[in-house]
Amino acid sequence: MPTKVTYIHVKLLITDFIKNIPKTYLQQRRIFIMEQKMFCYQCEQTAGCNGCTGAAGVCGKDATVAALQDELTGALIGLAKACGNNPKTENTDRIIIEGLFTTVTNVNFNAETLTAMIQAVNEEKTKVVPNCSSCMSPCGNTSNYDMKNLWNEPDEDIRSLKSLILFGIRGMAAYAYHAMVLGYTDETVNSFFYKALSFISYDLEMEHLLPVVLEVGEVNLKCMALLDQANTTTYGTPVPTKVPLTIEKGPFIVVTGHDLKDLELLLEQTKDKGINIYTHGEMLPAHAYPELKKYPHLKGNFGTAWQNQQKEFDHIPGAVLFTTNCLMPVKPSYADRVFTTEVVSYPEMVHIDEKKDFTPVIEKALELGGYDTDQDKTGINGGHFVMTGFGHGTVLSVADTVIDAVKSGVISHFFLVGGCDGARTGRNYYTEFVKQTPTDSIILTLACGKYRFNDLNLGEIGGLPRIMDMGQCNDAYSAIQVAVALAEAFQCNVNELPLSMVLSWYEQKAVCILLTLLHLGIKNIYLGPTLPAFISPNVLNYLVENYNIAPISTPEEDLKKILG
Repeated sequence: MPTKVTYIHVKLLITDFIKNIPKTYLQQRRIFIMEQKMFCYQCEQTAGCNGCTGAAGVCGKDATVAALQDELTGALIGLAKACGNNPKTENTDRIIIEGLFTTVTNVNFNAETLTAMIQAVNEEKTKVVPNCSSCMSPCGNTSNYDMKNLWNEPDEDIRSLKSLILFGIRGMAAYAYHAMVLGYTDETVNSFFYKALSFISYDLEMEHLLPVVLEVGEVNLKCMALLDQANTTTYGTPVPTKVPLTIEKGPFIVVTGHDLKDLELLLEQTKDKGINIYTHGEMLPAHAYPELKKYPHLKGNFGTAWQNQQKEFDHIPGAVLFTTNCLMPVKPSYADRVFTTEVVSYPEMVHIDEKKDFTPVIEKALELGGYDTDQDKTGINGGHFVMTGFGHGTVLSVADTVIDAVKSGVISHFFLVGGCDGARTGRNYYTEFVKQTPTDSIILTLACGKYRFNDLNLGEIGGLPRIMDMGQCNDAYSAIQVAVALAEAFQCNVNELPLSMVLSWYEQKAVCILLTLLHLGIKNIYLGPTLPAFISPNVLNYLVENYNIAPISTPEEDLKKILG
């Protein structure tokens, strides 16, 4: 059962670690690592749909950062294995979760903070097994894992399944972290991180790894339920909310990422200071939570999805706070007004530490002054507002209306069109798909992929808007709850519902959500814009044969297949 705990910062004292690391050590490490070629294929935009190699990745991280992230992962595996026969400390769970979250795409580009995190993980392992380093007969069971063993694994199917496990738990760690910040943990979720990390280092066959892959999806469902409980208990059940895209004149701060707690703390510290707060990207659903809606200076939403930030933040006359991932390499035109917090880190950017004193952000916003006049911004399709707040609490509260509408033929079909957005050519597919859906269908959406179409005015059905934003990527839990409830009402399984899932993916949180859908036995998922590079042909064939996963083609062809 989820446990409500008192949130006490056992946050890693990264700043202190950095101060104690000799600069010559960091310089030598950079020189050594820069001689190595990176390898990374964890995100959708990986070079050539095969993997980023050479000096830098498509996301912007260089070979030094990539190697340090691998070293950090190897240290986490060593720590997890050390806890197999030794009791963990009160800090071990947090260090495991925070370390995994740090390696998610677009979170940390900073070699110094990564080095500090590695040191912290190794020091934690020393606390767990204090006599290991002085042992006269080392067994190697708690040694840090060399990730090159995974990337160079000759059996591509083994490499594929282990990658699915690793990338899945990286995404799940982000959700566990957000719940933990609000004081919620689950021992089943925490314990699984140790198991999954350890399995990556074991010499196992496909039949042993496949169940663990699906177990990632099973445990992630618990993790998403935990975060849903944490968010709704802390901030209330989301309610349908109309969010303007206009930016009012005067000082302002843009908050991006996913962390509702950071937003709440900033709203508290900016009360009565004449500063307006705007959400960006995955923070949009914050407007629907009653305990956040009560702040009158939470005004609206700035911009669209994460991949447009370099254009949208160009010379912005306001401050920007990054609370979690979706950070892109910062351009000089706005570098002096970007701030990071939690696990997000970028070289030379001001970081707000665990004390959560947002004074530097506030002072920068006041200094810049904002726009002189209101800015009439629009969405990608020219809309002036977007809607959010259609979580499972809201949708299920009108379940009878929805069920009657389906039975009477007023609603013909449900489409879940959601997931991550990105810059790769072809993502306009999702806009065109939504535009071409039948006028008697409902589009459920979530995550930042919705910015492709969430400002479209597609009208209503029986008083319900045709586009319903269910929230952040983790709010896939809401979509699952609605699907299960509808299946129970119609006395069928989810795959027999007039419901189709058309998903876009970019990073590791999308991976763990996909694995959750597979764990639930949900089939006929359309996935795009490309298939993951870490899925081998045999593993892909397994997914196609057992779950009928299909790559997207064209909106016209896919709609024809779905609707017959």
